[in-house]
Amino acid sequence: MNAVRVCEGEALMKGTFHGLGLGPGDPELVTLKSWRLISSVEVIAWPVGPSGRARAREVVDPLLPDDVITLPLSIPFGEKGAALEAAYDAAARRIADHLDEGRDVAWLCLGDPLFHGTYVPLAARLAESYPVRAVPGVIAPVAAAAVLGRPLAMGSGIFKVLPATTDAERLKAELATGPATIAFIKTGRHGPALRTMIDEAGLADHAWAVADIGRPEQRVLPMAQLDESDLPYFSTILVFPPQA
Repeated sequence: MNAVRVCEGEALMKGTFHGLGLGPGDPELVTLKSWRLISSVEVIAWPVGPSGRARAREVVDPLLPDDVITLPLSIPFGEKGAALEAAYDAAARRIADHLDEGRDVAWLCLGDPLFHGTYVPLAARLAESYPVRAVPGVIAPVAAAAVLGRPLAMGSGIFKVLPATTDAERLKAELATGPATIAFIKTGRHGPALRTMIDEAGLADHAWAVADIGRPEQRVLPMAQLDESDLPYFSTILVFPPQA
């Protein structure tokens, strides 16, 4: 994504596109800066997945002003290639319509907008013509560590984040590279395979899954007890080094 660009002579006439990091799901983890922008922008937009559920919107429901323009936009999570690119193109055009009218637009992101966030492909499309800004948020691995009461890293300790969608051989290699705290994200249907992989590495007794962090349905599952059922997509697995 390009660095922030402000078009001289046009910046005052065009709106700003803000990517707001909302944290993993607990409304109390929304930062004051995100709350301020939610309270002040003219338009609030968010992604809607194939299920029709909009988790980012659910987080900020109590904070939404009554008079704000709302803009739910379809993003086919899980898709790749042309279908996904077309969805982002369409979403960027609809956001640009408001920016051209001088309205600031806030895009709601779970976690952090620059950490596997839907904000990134939208900002890449809009940054050539409009100011874009990102507001950081609490990412799921950090929140999961807080739930477990375990440090992610201390001193010279190493912390790694691995998407569960990565090639299995690469994941196995990362598990075998030496002492480190590892966070697996985007686990979803990969939960049972990850459990087998972690067990084969001899780390099952040092790993936990935290699902729906910060929500009323939050669950903490020791990997050694995880059955063959799928974890929700919004699950994080933390594997700690044995000596931790």
